[in-house]
Parts: sequence; C-alpha cells; structure tokens
Amino acid sequence: QVQLVESGGGLVQAGGSLKLSCAASGRTFSTYAMGWFRQAPGKERQFVAHITYSGRSTFYADSVKGRFTISRDNAKNTMYLQMDSLKPEDTADYYCAVLLNPVYLTGNYRTPELYDYWGQGTQVTVSS
Repeated sequence: QVQLVESGGGLVQAGGSLKLSCAASGRTFSTYAMGWFRQAPGKERQFVAHITYSGRSTFYADSVKGRFTISRDNAKNTMYLQMDSLKPEDTADYYCAVLLNPVYLTGNYRTPELYDYWGQGTQVTVSS
C-alpha cells in the first residue's frame, strides 16, 4: 500500500510558476515509478509527466515539455513538479500516482488506468 498527499497548488497569473509536491508513505519510496496527471472540469484525466523509480529518467507530455520539470527526492519520500511559464490551459486538478509495473517500451506510463495508487489532488488555477 502507498498513501500519497499532494500540496502546492494555488492561483497564479499566466507566466508564473508553482511547485507541486507529492509526499508518499507506506511502501519503500525508491522502489516504484511515479507520475503526475491533471484533470480539467469536464475533461478526461491527462498525462503530464513520469519519473522512474531512481529518478534517472523522465518523460513529459508534449504540452508541458520545456515548461514543467518532474523530480523526486528518495531520501524525503517526495516527488515534485516544478511548473514554469504557466498558461491558462494548465488550469486543472493535479494528481500524483504510483505505477508499480512500468513498461517503458510501450509507454504505458501515459495511461492513468494502469496506475496503482493516487493522491487526492491539488487544484491549480492560472489566470490570464
């Protein structure tokens, strides 16, 4: 079992920055891959970024590449999402999640239904 708690969301103007955190407890943090997803009202949950268990490899959705940075601190049991150059279309609830069985050749890390544990979400609003 893994428990996840997101924090760091809020209201920011377009062009601004926010840093989300995802604190994990339960299973040993350094043994699983993780991802960030977001969901805007009336839309499906969307892949944002993914990081391997070691933190050595990261993957991003095209819409956030170059603006967002995913990272993790295995000593602190925490994953992060640094969001820069925010746009109004980044407005959504942001969720962190654990993927116990990543298959990088198939890119299954982009599929929310395959993730095993989820946080409760944190709201990000970007005003124009």
